[in-house]
Amino acid sequence: MEYSFSKTMAYKDLSKHLLEIRGVHLKEMFEQDPHRFEKFSIRLGPILFDYSKNRITQRTMDLLIELANEAGVKKKIGAMFSGDIINITENRRVLHWALRAPRGVKLSIDGRNIIEDIHSVLHRIKVFVSDVRSGVWRGFTGKKISNIVNIGIGGSDLGPRMIVKALDFLIPEDINLYFVSNIDPAHIKRTLNRLDPEQTLFIISSKSFTTQETMQNAKVAREWIVENLKNELAVERHFVAVSTNRDGVVRFGIDEKNMFEFWDFVGGRYSLWSAIGLSIALGIGFENFEELLKGANMVDEHFKNSDFKDNIPVIMGLLDVWYTNFFGCSTYAILPYSQCLEDLPNHLQQLIMESNGKRVTLDGREVEYITCPVIWGRVGTDGQHSFYQLLHQGTHLIPCDFIGFVRNPYGVQEQHNMFMANFFAQTRALMQGKDEVEVMGELKTSGMSEDEIKKLLPHKIFPGNRPSSSILIDELTPYTLGALIALYEHRVYVQGCIWNINCFDQWGVELGKQLAKDIIDKLSPGYICNTYDCSTNGLITYYNTRSDK
Repeated sequence: MEYSFSKTMAYKDLSKHLLEIRGVHLKEMFEQDPHRFEKFSIRLGPILFDYSKNRITQRTMDLLIELANEAGVKKKIGAMFSGDIINITENRRVLHWALRAPRGVKLSIDGRNIIEDIHSVLHRIKVFVSDVRSGVWRGFTGKKISNIVNIGIGGSDLGPRMIVKALDFLIPEDINLYFVSNIDPAHIKRTLNRLDPEQTLFIISSKSFTTQETMQNAKVAREWIVENLKNELAVERHFVAVSTNRDGVVRFGIDEKNMFEFWDFVGGRYSLWSAIGLSIALGIGFENFEELLKGANMVDEHFKNSDFKDNIPVIMGLLDVWYTNFFGCSTYAILPYSQCLEDLPNHLQQLIMESNGKRVTLDGREVEYITCPVIWGRVGTDGQHSFYQLLHQGTHLIPCDFIGFVRNPYGVQEQHNMFMANFFAQTRALMQGKDEVEVMGELKTSGMSEDEIKKLLPHKIFPGNRPSSSILIDELTPYTLGALIALYEHRVYVQGCIWNINCFDQWGVELGKQLAKDIIDKLSPGYICNTYDCSTNGLITYYNTRSDK
């Protein structure tokens, strides 16, 4: 029988179970079971995953695992790790996991062991990183490279940018990293204004070497180098490429020896582990980049081999389905309690929403259920003074992930303890809340009159019963950061397996690009547009009549 998520027996059982559990408060669940933390937490190396503050019982988890079994999740995990073509709309394998597989693993694709090819590129990256950081590779005028600018967009920008910012404490003082993604000229111009062209290396990160935003910014950077260094030959010493388009790279003026390849089985949002991570390796050093890969590989093995009841990405994905499709939650918050992970919510937005923001199943039928929550978030404690009001007392039920570290990479443990006290307090407050009796007692103790209490009482009540999961990691290192990102990557695939959608294409980004290519020809001072709908025509005409003022 063909799999259909909403027609499975587990789906029907979960729908009935929801009616039994919906009225039970999380506070009651903890009062009834003092061993709840032990039952609903998993330790994986330096990572503790606590999901006990979710609106679940053991029966919930049993039914969710039955759902995973009915969806064939184990078989689908095996298909990905076997190199089967699971990205069916693009006829591609999905092998981002292979980018972090150790040498010695064998995976034959079209008669070649792709793991050997991957490690060959890694060796080239290692040599290049050593040359740049040691000063063997120098700019056109002989000066040592100190500024590295990654020009890319989407997965060629968000992942590396996030890693570099997170591990900034590992970057030596004589290296400065910049990321340019937006086609808004302000982005490239403001970056160039900070730089010395004699000491600047540009990495052009584009699989196709045709991406509009990336290539326009690359063109501006190229013109800047040639104008300042007065020689076209300077391009060879100040530009390298990460791409699959050798001809396009050479036409740009980059020596093909300075092109680092990757493969079409690597989607952009999964590509930081590939040569797209060249900026990461240049910043934190190749040995630390290898640690990033090792941490992710540890999670790959856990995901592939662990029973579902002990499998962190599987449980994370199943909880997403529980809240999205049964509680009707349309949004999910990522709340890192680490300033180092400031850009993590941005990276996970693309990873999750570009992967699973789909409206048709693998066989092309329109889905009858929500397939992906809106992902957003901000670092604590900033978020507490921004949107936590809505989390605690708003009308939306918003599941949250809290991510924190036992030790701070900058030391100052006393201040870090203050920081993490907020982490623990927020998860407890969301779970427990504060009921009418507690609020009444507090207000009476403060000396308020009965009338004052009556007016203020409803405003001070916290309903609680708001679910959250906690990921507590010993310390922030390349290894643990690699593991954390891999947990989310595999979580996304579990969601897709349950929802029966393709996690690995992204056709939704194409239409706007196509229209923009047509509209660019209509943007000219004084041109009156009548090609499109009245709103688009009006906007373009208004723009054209004012752009030359």
